[in-house]
Amino acid sequence: MKKNYRGICLIGAGRAGMIHARNFQRSVPGFRIVSVADPVEEAAASACRELEIEKYYLDYKQALEDEETDAVVIVSPTKYHCEIAVCAAKHRKDILLEKPMAMNARECVQIMEAVKDSGVKLQIGFMRRFDESFQAAKKAVEAGEIGSVVLVKSLTRGPSTPRPWMYDIKKSNGPLAEVNSHDIDSLRWFSGSEFEHVYAIAGNYRCHEAQKEFPDFYDNVVLNGKFKNGVLASIDGAQGVGYGYDARVEILGTDGVIYLGTSNENNMICANRSGNQVRQFIKSWKNLFEDAYLKEDLHFAECVLEDKTPCVTGVDGLMAVKIVQAGNLSIAEKRIVRLED
Repeated sequence: MKKNYRGICLIGAGRAGMIHARNFQRSVPGFRIVSVADPVEEAAASACRELEIEKYYLDYKQALEDEETDAVVIVSPTKYHCEIAVCAAKHRKDILLEKPMAMNARECVQIMEAVKDSGVKLQIGFMRRFDESFQAAKKAVEAGEIGSVVLVKSLTRGPSTPRPWMYDIKKSNGPLAEVNSHDIDSLRWFSGSEFEHVYAIAGNYRCHEAQKEFPDFYDNVVLNGKFKNGVLASIDGAQGVGYGYDARVEILGTDGVIYLGTSNENNMICANRSGNQVRQFIKSWKNLFEDAYLKEDLHFAECVLEDKTPCVTGVDGLMAVKIVQAGNLSIAEKRIVRLED
């Protein structure tokens, strides 16, 4: 019997993976999660129970052999992205690939070539582009409401400390990749240009247990640079800040400024006899960009069903990875790094 839906395999059953899975299972018409692939059986089985499906794999390759799988959502650790995405493309599965796209530019190109050869869709998971306020800001910039863009600043600070595997920069590419990939993409998007050069400085201020074995690890980073069209750039990233999840953007123009992002969990303010005011800070990225994730998944579905090109492509993923590499090189060698054309 011919099925009336597109079957998706979730590859990587962590927090971000489950956000996508819930969306496709409940809120994306014409699509259904048919299986989960994760090498940790407990995670795979737990995801299946929540999604009310039965099929899971400990090896993603077996999932790709499943005829019920038409597309994959890849949310594995970054070091596996290239291997999994290339294999998925060869099996002619459409691909929604979470950021960072891959570990280096060479791997990004491998993915893009495999996708081109197979003719499948590839969308990179820069969900902030689908956030309502970000889209409104993009329209305002394009309409010239703040004149010409002069400077784009973006920050992302996460409340939780890094997982131990992230301490090895060679395996994780550090916070510039894991935390600030979204900031890099936002700067490219709002500036309408590509980076000309970057200079980054960083340090480890909170993860003291990592200092002996991984002296190069940093949990705080500042990356400044300039785009080819003259727009200035600034990124502020941090892990383990404790106070909450903080993501904000400022776009300064010749005739005005745009502020994006909120730190408030809700609009409630509590005041008491002490004279102090209390406002709840946002605790998780899952709350702040919940709607953006859904719109991102709906866009992927539309592109698959209507044979459209995703608005966030492999080129966007590749350019973000190039900036991560350049930033890490700048930190290591304490110098300005120019981007290759």
